[in-house]
Amino acid sequence: MAKLLYITAHPHDEKLSYSMAAAKAFIDTYKEVNPNDEVVNIDLYKENIPYIDADVFQGWGKLQSGKGFEELSQTEQEKVGRLNELSDQFIEADKYVFVTPLWNFSFPPLMKAYIDSVAVAGKAFKYTKEGPVGLLTDKKALHIQARGGIYSEGPAAAMEMGHRYLNTVMSFFGVPSFDGLFIEGQAAMPERAEEIKENGIARAKDLAQTF
Repeated sequence: MAKLLYITAHPHDEKLSYSMAAAKAFIDTYKEVNPNDEVVNIDLYKENIPYIDADVFQGWGKLQSGKGFEELSQTEQEKVGRLNELSDQFIEADKYVFVTPLWNFSFPPLMKAYIDSVAVAGKAFKYTKEGPVGLLTDKKALHIQARGGIYSEGPAAAMEMGHRYLNTVMSFFGVPSFDGLFIEGQAAMPERAEEIKENGIARAKDLAQTF
């Protein structure tokens, strides 16, 4: 039995969001094909995802100096403890599905905060004399992203930074398989919006069969 983290960073549901519509089709099909797998939904707009701030750095500093967790302030304990929960959950999973819109050439800031929470040395990667080495070499990941314009080809491809960032992070973590499912062009071609949406949903279902 595998454990899949279904990580969504969108304020809308599948009724309003193209990326969420394709993602729902994917995850519903995945559950049908893999009934014994555990699927955990992490809705970043509803979860407590602490930013790495002064409290976190102070808490980490105390722990590194040899102080016990109980010696941290209540705020430090809450934030550092929650970050530990998120990173442990991430490395214990076998598969990841990230769902985002394309906002200002990237994705919502909550996704960056989540990645910051799981990018932990000694868990997701380690430092060696030869440089950093990813530790998640037995995982696989997928990014589902809706884009109003066309960013998979042409000059605009260099402007898209959300998927490229996740690709860099997954590679850094050592994840050997990272795919992208893009639903794009609906804003640029509104007369084809429904066709584009349905095509994305169909591709999502197909991809779920073998993920």
